[in-house]
Amino acid sequence: MHIIFVIIGGIIQLGIFVLFAWLWGNSAASMALAAKVFIPFWLVVVAVNMAVGVLHAGYSVKSELPILLLNFLIPATIAAYTFWQLSRT
Repeated sequence: MHIIFVIIGGIIQLGIFVLFAWLWGNSAASMALAAKVFIPFWLVVVAVNMAVGVLHAGYSVKSELPILLLNFLIPATIAAYTFWQLSRT
């Protein structure tokens, strides 16, 4: 259940990034840049999530790594698609 919450949180965070870019830049280029900037930001967030799982919850890195990849790849793929679509206009 936690994995689903993290993925949904990532998608919402991507929406917030793009929304703020639209409010401040009001152009497709600024929204595309926001989607591009989101990807490394999201990598840091899921790495911290993994560190909490390893250091405080007692999971091994080996068991947390597939979860990190899943948590990262779904929102990052949506962000990459968003970047691609917005940079085409």
